[in-house]
Amino acid sequence: MTTLAQTTEVRSTDSTLVLPPLEGDAYAKVGLGQRIRRGIWRWVIRTFLVSYHGCVAIAGFFGRRPKAVAADEPVEILLTGTFYSDNWLNAHVAPLAASSKCRKLLLVTTFDAAPSDDVEVVAPPKWLRKVIGGVPSRLMTFMWVALRRRPAWVGGFHLLLNGLIAQLVARFAGSRALYFCVGGPMEVLGGGIWAENRLFCRLETPDAKVEASLLKAVRRFDLIITMGTSAAQFYRDHNVTSRCEVVSGAINAERFNFANDSRDFEFILVARLSPIKRIDHYLRAIVIVAKDHPNTRAAIVGDGELCVALESLATELGIADRVEFLGHQSDVGAFLNRSKAFVLTSDSEGLALSLMEAMTCGLPAVVSNVGDLGDLVTDGENGFLIDERTPEHFAAGMSKLIEDEARWAEFSQNARTSASKYETPTVVSRWDEILRSMA
Repeated sequence: MTTLAQTTEVRSTDSTLVLPPLEGDAYAKVGLGQRIRRGIWRWVIRTFLVSYHGCVAIAGFFGRRPKAVAADEPVEILLTGTFYSDNWLNAHVAPLAASSKCRKLLLVTTFDAAPSDDVEVVAPPKWLRKVIGGVPSRLMTFMWVALRRRPAWVGGFHLLLNGLIAQLVARFAGSRALYFCVGGPMEVLGGGIWAENRLFCRLETPDAKVEASLLKAVRRFDLIITMGTSAAQFYRDHNVTSRCEVVSGAINAERFNFANDSRDFEFILVARLSPIKRIDHYLRAIVIVAKDHPNTRAAIVGDGELCVALESLATELGIADRVEFLGHQSDVGAFLNRSKAFVLTSDSEGLALSLMEAMTCGLPAVVSNVGDLGDLVTDGENGFLIDERTPEHFAAGMSKLIEDEARWAEFSQNARTSASKYETPTVVSRWDEILRSMA
């Protein structure tokens, strides 16, 4: 079981970017067996990427040429990715499908997604999933659809491995390659060891050669979509000259609206229960806040590998009776509207969809000052950005929001105003502009 052990912080060669901790002490002396295992995986991944770049070059030489598209002509777009909720699809896929420049959006996924007039969902055959597994069958189906339909755009959410496969398939199919950089720079830094990919995390320690190889792949995309400005700047700083645009997820204001009802949770956190979210900081911050505010109640929405460990930690800290673990919820808005403030203690984030939803519901935010969270949270106006990511500093910001009702009301109104620029019609118009200019 994954533990909540203290970790060692690592900094990248880019002095402006603090990387998340590595589990355990990755640089400590290790046994011969572990060194051999690391070496084997390093060789496997480097060899895979060398072969991959060779295949892309071959595909570029022998593949079909992209079809010419008029500026006013709607196009077909093929995407694939690992999706965890309808909210995620509504935020990132639906606005693109609704663009006047998108004739049809084909979505290859194993997630139980509902088709619509704009979105055609393609699932791999059950027998294929049973034989080779979910991810391989999805990617194989993705390749088959691309070669059969020859859409104008072929894209993947996350670089590893959806984006890499999308780039390769696009070259064979005569399509343009689209990469949705959902996880920000962590998808390439250190060779992808922070990207939560089961293959690349086996590197265990940063690999500069793998990182350089991944950046080489990113430079070949025709269009890169990032969730926030810092990720876009990162790629520009690393000599990525491909078209790079910031298109955050879209929020349905009718679904996530402000309800001025009784708010029985002081704080809520919505996230996957994984190590990089550092939810242990959230629990320890609640302990500190509760010393001066004994009626404090908090909620955690989401599930993941650390669920049992975090519930045990809450019991150990003596706050099991004031923290509700609500698990995965299809109607997150209902719980946001029961809460006063949103908290996110992550070591790394893009522009979190959960933050956008919370601020649309009028929740001021106390969040780590990492990634693109500062695109939405202005410190001291609609929430607090925490530079020193410790329970004590998170607790200080959290306490300020519940101790001063006038401040909370002001921050709440500012949060709603800030989030309004991410509403669905605005994002749809943004896609219209991008696709028209890329024709």
